[in-house]
Amino acid sequence: MRIGEVARLAEVSPKAIRRYEALGLVAPTRHANGYREYDDDTIRLVREIRVLNRLGIPVEETRPFLECLVAGSEHGDDCPESLAEYHRAIDDLNAQIDVLTARRDGLIQRLREAAYRRSDVVPAPGMDDVMKLPADLVAPIDDGAAAHLPGARVPAVSIDDSNGERIDLAALGPGRTVIYLYPLTGRPDADIPAGWNDIPGARGCTPQACGLRDHYAELRAAGVDRLFGLSSQTTDYQHEVVTRLRLPFTMLSDPDFRLAAELSLPTFDVDGTRLYKRLTLVIRDGVIEHVFYPVFPPDRHAAELLRWLHDKES
Repeated sequence: MRIGEVARLAEVSPKAIRRYEALGLVAPTRHANGYREYDDDTIRLVREIRVLNRLGIPVEETRPFLECLVAGSEHGDDCPESLAEYHRAIDDLNAQIDVLTARRDGLIQRLREAAYRRSDVVPAPGMDDVMKLPADLVAPIDDGAAAHLPGARVPAVSIDDSNGERIDLAALGPGRTVIYLYPLTGRPDADIPAGWNDIPGARGCTPQACGLRDHYAELRAAGVDRLFGLSSQTTDYQHEVVTRLRLPFTMLSDPDFRLAAELSLPTFDVDGTRLYKRLTLVIRDGVIEHVFYPVFPPDRHAAELLRWLHDKES
């Protein structure tokens, strides 16, 4: 058969076959008129080269596999020389992985250093200014998902806080506790999810946290004995946020949505990730006294909470 037919059956280009011939990997029969004639064995050899090359073995290094086939083996890797080539190729890939991993780790380190340098004033990637919310943010609607919460007793759910301590929400003690739930706090070295600004109620976690931080003393004076933030991020993630934003309160980590399951709290999904919807629980003596839902705009929530506390005590 001619080279075009071999190329079609082996799913390679005629140019590739000519290269294999130049390297001595395949050898067609030549007629007196100069035409090349290929047989079925050539197709088998070319297919073997193609498969091995896609696995990362250079064309020039496929010779042991081809010689194994020519010697009559059913598979190109039935011979010891072929297995040795596998080992060599794997070692080469491991070396490349080590080099690429070192480069990646170096880039990650430089990214973190650059992103966190003066991170209190440098915006996070994808956000013009983390402390300034866009004027056209879509307000979330009250879908009734929190209507059942006032008057409910806080369940006995133990959750890790950003200090690595276990907090039993049913044993917070007497007095008033405020737990504000939020979706996701951005980090300087990470992009926010695609379309984040278009999700009603999603944007604004950092301004909300900083607003509560800045009004923390006023909230305590107004009767808040304990203040926690809560999201589905990990404890390490929460610890980073507390440290970077210099929060005077701790964050709770609920990646398994245990509190959501116990209280039927509203959540939403973005990019395949489940997140809490933004709401605030005011708890007094183990019972939910009041719920803020939806919370909008989040950067003014501290003032909203203070007004409610003052009205409650007046």
